[in-house]
Amino acid sequence: MTHYSSHVVPRPIVWTIAGSDPGGGAGIQADLKTMTGLGVHACTVITALTVQNTTGVFRVAPVAPDLLREQLAALAADLPPAAIKIGMLATVEHVRIVAEFLRQTDAFVVCDPVLNATSGARLLDTEGWQGLIEGILPRADVVTPNLAELEVLGGTSPSEAIVIQAEPLKPALEEAASELVRRGARSVLVKGGHGGTEFSQDYWTNGHNAFWLTSPRQHVRHTHGTGCTLSAAIAAAHALGLTLPDALVLGKAYLNQGLRRGENLGRGHGPLAHHGWPDAAADLPWATPTAAAGRARLIFPSCGPAPLGLYPIVDRAAWLEQLLPLGITTIQLRVKDLTGTALEKEICAAIAIARRFDARLFINDAWALALQHGAYGVHLGQEDARQADLGALARAGLRLGLSAHNYIELACAHALQPSCLGLGPVFATTTKRMTLSPLGIDGFRRLRRLAGCPVAAIGGLTPEHVPALRAAGADGFAVVTDLVNAPDPRARAAEWLRLLARACTS
Repeated sequence: MTHYSSHVVPRPIVWTIAGSDPGGGAGIQADLKTMTGLGVHACTVITALTVQNTTGVFRVAPVAPDLLREQLAALAADLPPAAIKIGMLATVEHVRIVAEFLRQTDAFVVCDPVLNATSGARLLDTEGWQGLIEGILPRADVVTPNLAELEVLGGTSPSEAIVIQAEPLKPALEEAASELVRRGARSVLVKGGHGGTEFSQDYWTNGHNAFWLTSPRQHVRHTHGTGCTLSAAIAAAHALGLTLPDALVLGKAYLNQGLRRGENLGRGHGPLAHHGWPDAAADLPWATPTAAAGRARLIFPSCGPAPLGLYPIVDRAAWLEQLLPLGITTIQLRVKDLTGTALEKEICAAIAIARRFDARLFINDAWALALQHGAYGVHLGQEDARQADLGALARAGLRLGLSAHNYIELACAHALQPSCLGLGPVFATTTKRMTLSPLGIDGFRRLRRLAGCPVAAIGGLTPEHVPALRAAGADGFAVVTDLVNAPDPRARAAEWLRLLARACTS
């Protein structure tokens, strides 16, 4: 008798509907590597066998329509998908069969509309593209065209579309993407990988919201399968529970990692590398509201070599007099119940005390007063950062701390190159009304690896969390309730400092 474990949580199931690449760089093979690396169970629906290697595509043999239909039916009966990635569809009949299936499922759908292979080989004719526009586009949660494919989806004949664009950004790109949404797509990610400029910039919109993702362009030869890999990573990330903006950021980071760590296999455009979940800040794209902002990032001063350590968040300057003599070197003043002159006096008093102890004092939200009185730094939430004069803060040499909870917020923060980050809530907290789920240790660890500056964990922390969070990469421990509500705050702070000293030496 077979016994099944009752406590094992099954991995999300993600399908790839695409062609086979015997060289292992694109199509089904790239999708399998990507999805497996991100921790989902990948199922394959093969639309075509191809004869290709790193130098080009030499033959495409579409599977019979009944075989495609039967693959879909067999998987649907036993392994229904949480997400589906659609790549190459070789014939108009394939397009019709897949469109018919999509009407029967509520799975999240990523459509990577493959017009041509990188070598220039045509992979779908005009009739097939029209069928894709009418039958699949309205069902796609995100469509991921490159610039030439965007032209075709907008009505340009495939024979007239420019496959390789010399310029990565067209003035009408944003309008073309919005038009695609008006024509039925739920959202569009326009890929900007082609071109010779300093940056690769992708543009996403759903018709209501929009942002650009920017990364340094990597001038490498191993670029085979970039579109397949990106779309597969987006599908896998969403199946794992990430929002679409988070999935886009993670997908781009996965792609950047593959380009950065790839090998020059073969004599042509070799395949990307596949190394699982992205774990380097160098691979994280930065998110901005405009393309120009993505090409002109601010940069803020460092917090210095000393770790952030215990990072109390207090509401009055008097707390600094109590806590800084213990050896605390980083502290934040967050005052929510004062305005005007009273708030200014509190900030001035805190700045004076911090200078006396040579401590790093961050002023929460009140950036104008912090700037006026020469504070060490300011700490801002994502919304507040959009309202602040960040250029003035950077020119004055103030340090910038930002809050982040997820991948898109981390990418927005990355655009500003802050001095440090507050990442959380790691655990449930009563300090603020909880609108976001706690990250937990694993969630914190994955985000922290992509951060390019010191990171303080925040949210529901107690001293018992120090070893696990230190191992997960925390440079600091932002503490509110556990400290200020303690019967003896100074004794509690001393306990924190002892545990941190032990963790740093172990």
